[in-house]
Amino acid sequence: MSETPEQRSETGKPMVTATPRDIIHLRLASFVIFLALALGTLALVAKATVVAAVLGVIALIALVDVVFAVRRQRRLGRGPRSTG
Repeated sequence: MSETPEQRSETGKPMVTATPRDIIHLRLASFVIFLALALGTLALVAKATVVAAVLGVIALIALVDVVFAVRRQRRLGRGPRSTG
């Protein structure tokens, strides 16, 4: 398995859109948010407010994880709205 050399910008920064770790965080967290909101809605319909509240907290934690992953990419200069 051979690896190709990483391309670099004129300033010397690696030209990658995101790190694999952040991609995993974004994809898994988005799935968790979707699932938690769907199950939370069903729990509210079934009048299981405690379960709905727990699922709401899980969705909020996943949302915070997404925000941190995007901020990490911006700080590294390779994410959305970066200047690198």
